[in-house]
Amino acid sequence: MTQADTAFRTLLYRYFFFGWLFKDVMHGTLFDRAAAWRYNKDQAHWLPTYMRRWLGWGLFFYTLGCVVELVLEAPALSALFYVPSALTVPVNAVTAALWLGLRSLPRPF
Repeated sequence: MTQADTAFRTLLYRYFFFGWLFKDVMHGTLFDRAAAWRYNKDQAHWLPTYMRRWLGWGLFFYTLGCVVELVLEAPALSALFYVPSALTVPVNAVTAALWLGLRSLPRPF
C-alpha cells in the first residue's frame, strides 16, 4: 500500500495522532518487549513534530476565538474556537511526558 492509496481519513489521523508509530511493549517474550522498547525509543524523535502541530493548531483556534470575540463581538460563538484551543494543552502535556520518558528512562526489563 503506497501513500497515494492511503485514505484521507487515515492520513489525517496520522497527522494528528502518533499512536500508530509505536509498538506495544506489554506483549510477547522478553526479547520481543525489549525490541519494542528500543523501537519506541527510536521513534520518540517524532514526538516534538506532533507537539508543534498541536501547538500550531491551538494558536490558530485561539486566534480565531479572539477575532470572533473582539472583532465580531460574539463571545458565545468564540467558545467554538476557544474550546479546541484549550484541548490542545493536555494533548501537548501528555505528548511531552511521553517524549521525556522515552528519552530519559532506561529499559524497564
